Amino acid sequence: MELSATAGRSDEVALSTELRLPAVESPAPDTVVVHVQLRPRRSATRRCLAALAALAARHETVSFALTGLAGDARAVRVTVGVELGPREQIAKFSAEAQAAYAFVDGLFTDLYDFMPVYVGEPGETERAAAAGVLAAADRPRSTPRIPAPRTPLPVELLAGLAVPA
Repeated sequence: MELSATAGRSDEVALSTELRLPAVESPAPDTVVVHVQLRPRRSATRRCLAALAALAARHETVSFALTGLAGDARAVRVTVGVELGPREQIAKFSAEAQAAYAFVDGLFTDLYDFMPVYVGEPGETERAAAAGVLAAADRPRSTPRIPAPRTPLPVELLAGLAVPA
């Protein structure tokens, strides 16, 4: 699946399935989930998702998910929900909680260029956008995208485009 970095442009971002480890959408009632939003510029969305996938590969035991996706004219807002674990285990600083804290620390240090901030739970629109992207990532592509070669314009059309001096 590919996520367009900008509407109407052809340079697209490949969304890796590595961005989804065990789902965070419906944690147990006593489980704590922290949401961190990354805000890359549209032109840096591909690098942001690649850095997020690389961070996920280094923290395989942490449960997190892409929980929100939105954007405006200049930036894309990628919200990541990180499951810290059951509330009583966080207080005891369990191994699960330590791993989750290390992942969140990586979000703020390794992905610093993408302006990470803590945010509240994403709204329905952002959740639906993220769910749509993740669902589309699971569908196989029917045909690979191969750019068509450029063909020169016929001489007749070129003459009509000439601007008088």
